[in-house]
Amino acid sequence: MKKLIIAALTLLPSLVMAAGPSVALDKANYDLRDQASLQNGAKLFMNYCAGCHNTQYQRYNRVAEDLGIPEDIMQANLNFTGAPIGELMRSAIPEKDAANWFGAPPPDLTLVARVRGADWLYTYLRSFYKDDSRPFGVNNLVFPSVGMPHVLEPLQGSARLETVTRMVDGHEVDTPVGIKADGNGEMAADEYDHAVLDIVNFLVYSGEPIKLERQRLGYWVLGFLAIFFVFAYLLKKEYWRDVH
Repeated sequence: MKKLIIAALTLLPSLVMAAGPSVALDKANYDLRDQASLQNGAKLFMNYCAGCHNTQYQRYNRVAEDLGIPEDIMQANLNFTGAPIGELMRSAIPEKDAANWFGAPPPDLTLVARVRGADWLYTYLRSFYKDDSRPFGVNNLVFPSVGMPHVLEPLQGSARLETVTRMVDGHEVDTPVGIKADGNGEMAADEYDHAVLDIVNFLVYSGEPIKLERQRLGYWVLGFLAIFFVFAYLLKKEYWRDVH
């Protein structure tokens, strides 16, 4: 519990300024019961995100067991640091170097879905656009002045910000209305959206791996309480029968 609190406090300073302008968030229709989605999300996350970001409150063997991935496949294809299967999932990038390159160490993402929400993550990962004024040549509609590169650009391709011109107080103002990919990525637009949803699904799982089990046990507890209530009510009637 102490480590989870520390992780949340670590994330908050990095994300508190991420609200950005008033951007409508797209609905992330993730499904924690979709094992194929979780496996693909884990694969994409480890290949494109884990080079910089930790999920250091997860362990390789726990993820492998929960997602139905054989441990040998996990070690061979999703563990790029050579850590033992029982180790925490840390990135290979030294924190000091990351701070020098990006201005601050990339935040741990174990709890990011719980801190920001699945809809925010889903919209954020689909809102990068080309901006030559930024250090990495991209900006983000949800998180303006973002300090990270668009690591999924090979999949999505280059994207540009679409705007409309409106009159505000007698002046023409360009207002952002969305992002348009140029179609030069490895995936079509709908394929990229699905890939992002898989990553979000994996991060939602990472934030609370026991969520489905907790919900399952909750139904049993409610059922027990309902049955207990019946017996308690009958006992009460029997106990007070002679009193009344």
